Amino acid sequence: MSESANRPRGSSRRVVLQSLETLALSGVTHLPRGRRKPNGRTAEPAPDPIENDAPAVEAAPSGGSHGSTDGDRAAALEIIRLEVAACTRCTELASTRKQTVFGSGNPHPRLVFMGEAPGADEDRQGLPFVGRAGQLLTKIIEACTLKRDDVYILNTLKCRPPENRTPLPHEAANCREYLDRQLDVLAPEYICCLGAVAAQNLLGTTNTIGRLRGSFHEYRGIRVLCTYHPAYLLRNPAAKKDCWQDMQLLMREMGITLPG
Repeated sequence: MSESANRPRGSSRRVVLQSLETLALSGVTHLPRGRRKPNGRTAEPAPDPIENDAPAVEAAPSGGSHGSTDGDRAAALEIIRLEVAACTRCTELASTRKQTVFGSGNPHPRLVFMGEAPGADEDRQGLPFVGRAGQLLTKIIEACTLKRDDVYILNTLKCRPPENRTPLPHEAANCREYLDRQLDVLAPEYICCLGAVAAQNLLGTTNTIGRLRGSFHEYRGIRVLCTYHPAYLLRNPAAKKDCWQDMQLLMREMGITLPG
């Protein structure tokens, strides 16, 4: 029997209906159609994590989102968010989370900030970087003459690991499909990895943050800069100057002039 068959029918329907209402209120009037096979028939979608009798939502085509409207991207992101909300790939995380934390911000960003995993505050609110580390990240963004609404913020994992432990390799692997698709829809010019977990998972490296920071890397043609996680900066205030050097490098690359 499939996982969706074991899932309570009412909760899945509520998730879908609430999400479709949210899309309607935001002005989205249609969702992307599935790609067609050469014979003209619609390609069969991947297994749907939502109940078969729930409103049908088809997966968005892959291949990037350059040229798409904010409404198109919001709709495509909502499809992935629904899949994440129903995900039970990591048994421990699915059984201990309050809710998944997909990401938030501008659906058409030049810059994406990528962290490690949700903490207790994020797990409770369903939004990334809303605790003390999130407050510091907001200050960093504002020091770069930007606002949180200008960027998009997400994490390597969409569920909080118990006791905020470091994500396990198989957990990051289980979430990687969602992360890649999410970034493919967002199609940013730049990604700023916050901390070693984010940097190592995105770039497929074992190098430390100390070795990765200070220069640009690449992910699918996107420029990637790595710096310290705000939670690390709270524990080690002396490292803030290094983080600020990284952000100055990133802003210069983006063509943004900082005051002073």
